[in-house]
Amino acid sequence: MNVRYLKPLVLLLLVAALLIVIAQNRAPVQTHFLLITIEMPQILLLALTALAGFAVGLLVPALMRPRRVWPRRPADPGQTG
Repeated sequence: MNVRYLKPLVLLLLVAALLIVIAQNRAPVQTHFLLITIEMPQILLLALTALAGFAVGLLVPALMRPRRVWPRRPADPGQTG
């Protein structure tokens, strides 16, 4: 199989899988968050959950990275102090 056909084929398969997920998850569901009850389509809940997981996945490594410690410059021998 030629490699130039691989990317469009994978993209087509992913879009088809997404359409199947959307078609199968149109029913409304109730979601409870703190004291609020929200009714929304299940696909929206899945998308919001995936987006939140993606955001956490980006933030955690950025927050866990050690801070850069800048090296001190050597003291100027002409200065007193």
